[in-house]
Amino acid sequence: MLFLITQTHAPEYCTIDAGGRDALHADIKKIKGLKIRMGFAAYTEHVLYNLVEADNYDVMKEFLTPGFKRCGATITPAEEFHLD
Repeated sequence: MLFLITQTHAPEYCTIDAGGRDALHADIKKIKGLKIRMGFAAYTEHVLYNLVEADNYDVMKEFLTPGFKRCGATITPAEEFHLD
């Protein structure tokens, strides 16, 4: 299944000097059943977007756990479509 993960944090919790966006996620190479399709950032708004393919919710929770003390996350089921 596809999910859009939106992570937001307050400026005082920004990871710019503490590992950057990677500080908000677990190492995806160690998580089975998770594939990041795309990632986007709105740095001046302190928002990250990741389109992920995941087998289940527990996989996404494992991915997001490192960032739980710095940011909130919204997980939205998504569907792929093409504009031809």
